[in-house]
Amino acid sequence: MQLQLVTWPEVESYLTRSQGIVMPIGSTEQHGPNGLVGTDAICAEQVAKGIGDRTGAMVAPTISVGMAQHHMGFPGSMTLRPSTLIAVVRDMVESLAVHGFRRFFFINGHGGNIATLTAAFSEIYAGASLAPASGRPANMPAVRCLLKNWWEAKQVGALSRELYGRAEGSHATPSEVSLTWAAYPEAAKPMTLDPEIAPTGGFTDAADYRRRFPDGRIGSNPGLASVEAGQRLLEAAIVGMAAEYESWIKES
Repeated sequence: MQLQLVTWPEVESYLTRSQGIVMPIGSTEQHGPNGLVGTDAICAEQVAKGIGDRTGAMVAPTISVGMAQHHMGFPGSMTLRPSTLIAVVRDMVESLAVHGFRRFFFINGHGGNIATLTAAFSEIYAGASLAPASGRPANMPAVRCLLKNWWEAKQVGALSRELYGRAEGSHATPSEVSLTWAAYPEAAKPMTLDPEIAPTGGFTDAADYRRRFPDGRIGSNPGLASVEAGQRLLEAAIVGMAAEYESWIKES
């Protein structure tokens, strides 16, 4: 059930039976020579939709631009400053909390978002805790946020190891590229890469990233990606994350 595809009476009815909502968040950034710029947002959105279909959960609009300053050396990449992303997440959560949503299950598709999302959650909790001291009513009782990275589902990890082994890497991975191709098979770009497995290592800013990883990959070989593998990975992610959602939503 996608929030933007229902009416307000349907949202009102949903809130009589559930206070949970799935919040997909990703990024718009380079993903190597054959990965889509929207990979992280596409992956998060597809998994979130699958969770909604499997559990009946409401699914919020995808936050498609994240904290990706280190990818700005590659055309098409976009970024929000950490402070901007914190404000966006807080405003979205607090807007929905006004209507009665209380459990916010973030499905994340971009590792660069993790620190900022964690800080955003702290800002939300601080706002609720400090409301009485500021003279404002505490009008968001028991709001809870949880961050889950779709690729950390145990089913996904097992499958990616089976399919790709050490060629999975950490950026522009064959798993994430495959998943986007499953969603958009017409956009698949099979190719042979040289070197097959990209170098690994750390980085600082965008210029340093581009110098160290000139084609955008880190430790990966997305030349192994396929639509068929993407379909298997998507189903594995949905099964794993839906179970996580259902378990968490039952907690007091």
